[in-house]
Amino acid sequence: MRIGPYEIRLLETGRFWLDGGAMFGVVPKTLWSKVKPSDEKNRIEMSMKILLILFEDRKILVDAGAGHKFAARQQEIYGLDYSRFNLKDSLKQHAVQPEEVTDVVLTHCHFDHVGGATEIVGDRPCLTFPNATHYVQKTHWEWALNPSEKDRASFLRENLEPLATSGRLKILPGECELFPGFRLLLSDGHTPGLQMLKIQAASTTLFYCSDLMPTAAHLPLPYIMGYDLYPLTTLEEKRRYLNQACAEDWVIVLEHDAEVDAIRIEKGDKRTEIKEKMTM
Repeated sequence: MRIGPYEIRLLETGRFWLDGGAMFGVVPKTLWSKVKPSDEKNRIEMSMKILLILFEDRKILVDAGAGHKFAARQQEIYGLDYSRFNLKDSLKQHAVQPEEVTDVVLTHCHFDHVGGATEIVGDRPCLTFPNATHYVQKTHWEWALNPSEKDRASFLRENLEPLATSGRLKILPGECELFPGFRLLLSDGHTPGLQMLKIQAASTTLFYCSDLMPTAAHLPLPYIMGYDLYPLTTLEEKRRYLNQACAEDWVIVLEHDAEVDAIRIEKGDKRTEIKEKMTM
């Protein structure tokens, strides 16, 4: 997909499985299982789709997947599967080497979004993209270093420490236009300081909403993850952004949907509905 000066490609970095009840919060299984069937462990399959954006002499990534630093027990718990997709192979398919990546925009520092930004070389963790500037929001970085008991397991030291000491981490103070027409928007419901991407040119707008709406099944407003720290904030953020997406016909890219890459939405008789499912 091309929007203005940006060539945008969607890359798969792997699959994993999370508890369906946790993924849909207060919504009963009798409802969510109609659109997201679970396995024998009550888990649903999740993708880890990231963006590769080519702009002038820049090669920009948005998020990095979970990476390969998990112990065997954690891999089993999350059902991590790299048999079909992994980060470096996906980059190679687009003729991009890790050293060529110039920018990595991290929506937030949960392991399934930031883990691929670091790797173990020898016996120590280091940056996967050694020449890239990595961007994270100030409010989120501060939270990631001192999380609550509820979300502590999502922030792994081996993911954060290499970034902190790399000299390649840029802390952003809030919403901003990082590059021309490349705007970072904030969401605070899932975790403080989550940044989402909006690229707009002419009549086309792409919205990479990260965990504000992880899958197409989360389109109904009350379908909010149990992982969210502030679900009522998520509710109002979804209402605001999805209303705008309807009015302006945005392409909404779904980071964690294993079946659907992106959707356009519209107002139905009773609720917001999917107008078009898209492959990128």
